[in-house]
Amino acid sequence: MNSAPDSPPASDAPLRLLFVKLKHIGDALLLTPTLVAVQRAYPNAQSWVVVREGTEGILAGCPAIHRLVTVAAVESDRRPLGSLWRDTQTWLALRRERFDYAFELTDGDRGRWLAGMSGARVRCVNTFHPPMNAWWQWWFNRRSETPWTQGHRVEKDHGLVAEFLPLPGEIPPLSFERSRSTEPDFLHGVADFAVFHPGTRWVKKRWPKAHWLELGRRLLERVGKIVVSCGPDADERALAAKLVAAWGPERAVSADGRLNWAQLAGCLHRARVFVGVDTAAMHLAAACQCPLVAIFGYSVVSQWRPWQAPCELINLAAGRDRDEFPDEKIMRLQTPELVLAAAERLLRPAQSAG
Repeated sequence: MNSAPDSPPASDAPLRLLFVKLKHIGDALLLTPTLVAVQRAYPNAQSWVVVREGTEGILAGCPAIHRLVTVAAVESDRRPLGSLWRDTQTWLALRRERFDYAFELTDGDRGRWLAGMSGARVRCVNTFHPPMNAWWQWWFNRRSETPWTQGHRVEKDHGLVAEFLPLPGEIPPLSFERSRSTEPDFLHGVADFAVFHPGTRWVKKRWPKAHWLELGRRLLERVGKIVVSCGPDADERALAAKLVAAWGPERAVSADGRLNWAQLAGCLHRARVFVGVDTAAMHLAAACQCPLVAIFGYSVVSQWRPWQAPCELINLAAGRDRDEFPDEKIMRLQTPELVLAAAERLLRPAQSAG
């Protein structure tokens, strides 16, 4: 059922909103344009956001969040004993808040439980994909059937909210404000640098190490230093260490998995260019408006491309037969020369060192 937007409340009336998005780190950041649009339209709104534990750090730069709530991570090996009890306590606490609107953005049963049974006056969900059975639909009094799979994930979230709560104007960029970022010690006094993020837990998204080595060697003819960002995973840290060793510690430095999201944002707000694969770090670069080169494989680019940022995409997978060009082959065909040319077009002047 597609409903007309509710009448917006009076401009001076407080509006209590609940957004539930229990997905991955990058997905959490992709919610921020919608939160900013809500704050812009309703300055007195109080936006509560529920995300998976471990994803909350990337939202630290968004000033449109009034309260951030976490629930246990989905992966069973990370769920502590008693997580069901904790989630139940969270649900009860949310019900006590008596929200005006609740928006379910997870597309899964856990998010539907929290939003649909939140007790909010208006409870909104998209039923287009994945389909919802009648039992779940009963818990939502605003249901959208708007198709979203051909658009960006930012547009999906914004579209659901705007369908029931008017949001005038264009969709904003991702949000991680510079004033909320911090600069790691190793960047003090360094003004001319690029950021690489080569690591990913998805094998199908990995660009060959030899390509990273060649790209870094050639880009260091144009920039003073390369910062290699990586997560805490041992394989990512090992790859970063090997790249830095090959380029030389005087020209490169590894974050070694120790940066939090605010510190990585501190790097990205000043970096001359970011180069990475399709990860949360790529989306953070977009949030910081860092010029970026994104290397894609067979991801759905229309849904996951960098949102509203200076960028170039390297994506030779488009239109290819995956049997003839499997993941490893297509990533290998995307050469350092292609990526270097894109990076050179995007390089911005060095910004002042902190």
